[in-house]
Amino acid sequence: MKLSLSRRAFVASAMAMVAAPAVSRGAAAADEPLILRCSLETAPSHTRNAIIRDYLAKIETAAAGKIKTQLFESGQLFPDLQVGKALLQGQVEMAAPGSFSLTGIISDADFLQLPVLYGRPIEIVHRVVDGKPGQLLASQIEARLNAHVIGPWLDLGFFNWYSTSKPLTSYGDLKGLKIRNNGGAGQAWRTQFMGAIPNTTPLPNVPLGLSQGTFDGLITSHETVASGQFWESGIRHAFEDHQFCGEYIPIVSLAFWHKLSPDLQQAFTELWRDNVAAYRTDMAAAQLRARELVQAHGIKIVVPSAEELAATRRDMTANQEQVAKLSKISPEMVSAVSAGLAAAG
Repeated sequence: MKLSLSRRAFVASAMAMVAAPAVSRGAAAADEPLILRCSLETAPSHTRNAIIRDYLAKIETAAAGKIKTQLFESGQLFPDLQVGKALLQGQVEMAAPGSFSLTGIISDADFLQLPVLYGRPIEIVHRVVDGKPGQLLASQIEARLNAHVIGPWLDLGFFNWYSTSKPLTSYGDLKGLKIRNNGGAGQAWRTQFMGAIPNTTPLPNVPLGLSQGTFDGLITSHETVASGQFWESGIRHAFEDHQFCGEYIPIVSLAFWHKLSPDLQQAFTELWRDNVAAYRTDMAAAQLRARELVQAHGIKIVVPSAEELAATRRDMTANQEQVAKLSKISPEMVSAVSAGLAAAG
């Protein structure tokens, strides 16, 4: 009897010794911070990168050691065209892709390319993206990408036409040019509407494409041209029609979001909400600085008149039903955009 008890005591003691390291490891794992990997395709000098860097630093401070952020820039992990899929597959926890980069997964993300929004001022753009259209897209991002939109979108700024060797003094000068765009049927349609040939290439590959003549120009913003120093790749001319305002959408994967306590979720939301107005101001200022910089590097900018812009918008809007169908933008989204514009007067 005593021997049996001794054996039982020995077995119990051995099991406790085996279990102890496992318990210790579990406790240690619980104390480890959550890792948040954020992917951006733009260069470190881009203002989006500076803003997201600032936001992530604020998150780490608010989390008090519970979250460790890692920022991967210049497309180190993924170009924006692939980051939506990466979020869905859990390969990254956060990104701020342009809405135009999500159109391959969510067609309604192309709504900023609707002809009725062509050449509109920033106040009108904000009314739309902060209103019902933005809300509709946020709900689709959650359902299709298994991701949470943190808050209001971040302005990249207005997109224009840029070319290498051919001067751009009017819309007619675009005819026959091969023009790179960020993605989505809307930009491709507008390129074809101008008589040009659309090309979609990830941003990190643009300098090489320009240098090798893969395309003759591109649709992008002054800030992106400046941060990428595209004058070194041959860009010499710009036609500044403010054809649409690029918008970055700050999103985190739901897999990561659901690991956060309610307090940390609130911190994510409030830190973005409280700073987004200043972030938008920073982006606008960056575009103005970039405009001066690209001119200083020999890029000649031509601005169409307000009358030309309005006339071009009317011509394009006559094809809006075709554009919406081609881009697979839902009738609900088209109606929401129209209602937002009507409310803006």
